[in-house]
Amino acid sequence: MFESLFKRSFFVVLMGIGALAMVVPSIHALAIGEHAISRAFFYSALLFFVITVFVGLATANYEFNNRSRGYLVSLLAAFLVLPLMLAVPIYEVVPQITFFEAWFESVSSITTTGATLFDSPRTLPPTVHLWRALMGWLGGLLVWVAAIAVLAPLNIGGFEVRATADGRLMRERTYAQIGRELDPSERLVRYGAKLVPLYTGLTLLLWLMLTVAGEIPFVAFCHAMSVMATSGISPVGGLVFSPAGFLGELLILGFFVFALSRVSFSRGLSGQEVNPLHKDHEFRLALGLIALLVTVLFLRHGLVAFDSDAANDVRSAARALWGAIFTITSFMTTTGFESADWTATRNWSGLGTPGLILVGLSLIGGGVATTAGGIKLLRVYALWKHGEREVERLIYPSSIGGSGADARQIRKQGAQIAWIFFMLFTISIAVVMVLLSLTGVQFETAVVLAVAALSTTGPLASIAAEAPVSYAGIPDLGKFVLALAMVFGRLEALAMIALLNPEFWRR
Repeated sequence: MFESLFKRSFFVVLMGIGALAMVVPSIHALAIGEHAISRAFFYSALLFFVITVFVGLATANYEFNNRSRGYLVSLLAAFLVLPLMLAVPIYEVVPQITFFEAWFESVSSITTTGATLFDSPRTLPPTVHLWRALMGWLGGLLVWVAAIAVLAPLNIGGFEVRATADGRLMRERTYAQIGRELDPSERLVRYGAKLVPLYTGLTLLLWLMLTVAGEIPFVAFCHAMSVMATSGISPVGGLVFSPAGFLGELLILGFFVFALSRVSFSRGLSGQEVNPLHKDHEFRLALGLIALLVTVLFLRHGLVAFDSDAANDVRSAARALWGAIFTITSFMTTTGFESADWTATRNWSGLGTPGLILVGLSLIGGGVATTAGGIKLLRVYALWKHGEREVERLIYPSSIGGSGADARQIRKQGAQIAWIFFMLFTISIAVVMVLLSLTGVQFETAVVLAVAALSTTGPLASIAAEAPVSYAGIPDLGKFVLALAMVFGRLEALAMIALLNPEFWRR
């Protein structure tokens, strides 16, 4: 039955899930006595569920000739068109917001970007904060399942780094354990049945742990969903205002591992990930980058800022070290949560706003097939190994690279396609910057906003810039450009190019 639903219209299924999800904030609003808000969400859920049924009946006999193309189109619609439906209750509940702004909030949430037009959390009712976090959580779950079920067989989304020129390596490894399933609907059902309970269970576990650590249950639930989805959405303005303190940040840091490598939650699921986590290339590269940047920020105090006004005692050093570890890891996973001790890190390092480091981390991003955005660690690893091999050949021209066929594949074809993606990502940043500048946004601000949107790291705008950037102050045309950039960054350039390829539509 489920395979038939996915096969007929994946987007209709997503519409139905979105409509049913509105019941959750409706129940929450009813529980806290906000009856008007509860009615707005319930009526929206009822309306769109009926519409979903009619659309499903109307498209019951329609089927894509190319199902892979259909699922890619459905993913694009899920991040671009579905927010039109999800924005309705926000528009009804928040009187000072336009429907376009409500759509922007929905796109930002479901793409796990976490950018918001409301600088003060008190501006929005708690139920709206819950709805934003829930949209981000559902968007992250969609990415988890679709990355392995839809993007991996097409050799996009980061999986192209390990695929041969004709794609045989990926297909052989992907389908070796599942009887060469070629129907995307079967893969969605199979992988969804494994990943949905895991994703939900991890979220509930983090919620329970944060609550025990002293967090308010409602805030802990929103933060748990935001961490798993790497959306950075917070009903209190971030972890700086969280009563859980160091223990809460320590718990969240442990769950960042699921955004650094797919091996942490799907080892062997796609028939490819066979190494344990501590041997995974992405995870080891992430640890190396985190250690390097933390060392730079920490040791800079002794070289430059030791005689400044920053305190030099052990307690200040420990706070600075922890603030660097947590914030750097958070931005590498494109979550964007700032540690309560990040101010101590900045004072310790002597850098008032080390925004360039955070921008670079957001550009790199997390692991392939995770909820993190950015270029992805596997592509960076491929470029690093290629550069390492080229330097080695300069020293030893007749040397043999070795390390097996998989390593040679990553260094050659993998590095080539990774470099192409890197250039496409860079060009995308330049295009978004130009478009934002044409709408009246200053150049420095446009740089940060472009990176924040394409890497799906919304909180980057308020932390990385010299002065906090407010999304509310951007012209409406600029907000539209940013919304499109968020969708482009979430689906990635190669998936969009596949949709624009005429050969892809002729199949």
